[in-house]
Amino acid sequence: MTTAVEAPVTLTPKAVSEIKRLMSEPSFDASHALRIGVKGGGCSGMSYILGFDAAEPDDDHYEIDGIPVLMKAHHQIYLVGMHINYEDGLNARGFVFKNPNATSTCGCGSSFAV
Repeated sequence: MTTAVEAPVTLTPKAVSEIKRLMSEPSFDASHALRIGVKGGGCSGMSYILGFDAAEPDDDHYEIDGIPVLMKAHHQIYLVGMHINYEDGLNARGFVFKNPNATSTCGCGSSFAV
């Protein structure tokens, strides 16, 4: 386990607010943290991981605005500099990823290529 000073990704104030709201739900497992990562798949080659999960031995640990965050070190090359926002408008609702490392993204924004 590595504890780093500065997370490679940022969360906008709206994303922080929504994540903290989710963490305040009675069903939230307080032993979990927010996992940010990537996995193979999606129409552009890689998909984002964003959800609550238990820590694993090879995770890097961060804290962003009071939110505990987990990331695999080998995912960070794809995510460094990424901004995560939460949109709650009429046309779009959910987390939005703005990744400067992505060379292309799918129409829905949930997968990308590097």
